Amino acid sequence: MNAVILAVLVMVGLSLARVSVVFALVAGALVGGLFSGLSLTDTLGAFNDGVGGGAKVALAYATLGAFAVALSRSGLPDLLAARLIGLLNGESTPRRQTAIKYGLLGSVTLVAISSQNLIPVHIAFIPILIPPLLVAMNRLRLDRRAVACALTFGLTAPYMLLPVGFGSIFLNDILLANINEAGQSLGLDVTRGMVPMAMAIPVGGMFLGLLTALFVSYRKPRDYATHEIKSSNVPHHTPMHTPSKSGLIMAGVAIIAALGIQLYSGSMILGGLVGFAILSLGGLFKWNEADDLFTSGMRMMALIGFIMISAAGFASVMKATGDIQTLVDASFHIIGDNKPLAALVMLMVGLFITLGIGSSFSTIPIIAAIYVPLALQFGFSPLATVALIGTAAALGDAGSPASDSTLGPTAGLNVDQQHDHIWDSVVPTFIHYNIPLIVFGWVAAMTL
Repeated sequence: MNAVILAVLVMVGLSLARVSVVFALVAGALVGGLFSGLSLTDTLGAFNDGVGGGAKVALAYATLGAFAVALSRSGLPDLLAARLIGLLNGESTPRRQTAIKYGLLGSVTLVAISSQNLIPVHIAFIPILIPPLLVAMNRLRLDRRAVACALTFGLTAPYMLLPVGFGSIFLNDILLANINEAGQSLGLDVTRGMVPMAMAIPVGGMFLGLLTALFVSYRKPRDYATHEIKSSNVPHHTPMHTPSKSGLIMAGVAIIAALGIQLYSGSMILGGLVGFAILSLGGLFKWNEADDLFTSGMRMMALIGFIMISAAGFASVMKATGDIQTLVDASFHIIGDNKPLAALVMLMVGLFITLGIGSSFSTIPIIAAIYVPLALQFGFSPLATVALIGTAAALGDAGSPASDSTLGPTAGLNVDQQHDHIWDSVVPTFIHYNIPLIVFGWVAAMTL
């Protein structure tokens, strides 16, 4: 068996058995490294080398967490929750409850989409916005798996289609740059305008998966016990903060500044720090509270940070085994000259790689150099090549135990310990997004 496949199976199997994702990633990396013939020392060395790259991502999330906690001092999350509960306390008919339910799901989806471009806090908004809404969700008997699917769609689909914010990084700086670099000697030249066009069909498949999750799979009511949200999980919720005009203005200035700095410098860390500093200078919280707020935000994102660090180590071991290239070569040795089967195999190999790494952003540099020559050899057009590589990389991001697209929703929905990361976030998003991505990615490759 290929070492990469074995490592991913071990990691996913342990995660499904409710073992800690960090432990599952470390165990999978050790099994894959040793099975490939690496010594224990070399395996641990590769893992440690990868950890350094993951630390940068973890620090970025911790900084954005602090920025999100500071933004919460504007009182907007509490105000939204209070108004929603007020609507539920009024005269409530089944039709009205249904309207409120889908209005809430639509709003959550739009906020998640905005977190990728307009308000660049990524997943850091989820532990701030979602916990105060849980009481309203319980009153509506809303299945939290639907909320997880809505959040994950908003976290992944925008960067696959819209070249703004995180989408600009994924589509232009990573996908376009790596494809052109790999295809330069082969005469392949892809322009910026081609990339969103190529990704439109796969994203359409994800949208169909979202509609299926909201209106079919998780449409029925689901009951949850109403527990008090612990202040240690949501540090800012006691006492409740009432929005003020000046506070809202400063929050707007901080958001614009954070977005501008991030787009200019390409650094989420610097953007988060500038936003936090502006909120502090704007008087949303006292100067002597700054350290506690910053620490609270970092603590809120700590588990996600450790998982991302472990995932980076896992990815480094997979690269060190050399079996990613072997996996691709073995797959195409069986295919022959069957173009439809070649497209399907490319997508499935990308799924396995991204499931283990947990990041579509990190997958593209691994597969682009291999996939571009293969795609041209099989006669795929430039648009089809972009669709194949972009979809193969995105596959598994929604549905990986180590992906921020699943970790983020769990961080907000599980503060009362009633939302399981694997069975309520990972499995639903895997079913509703990865299956449509495979189907629609294959269609895009064969038709473009």
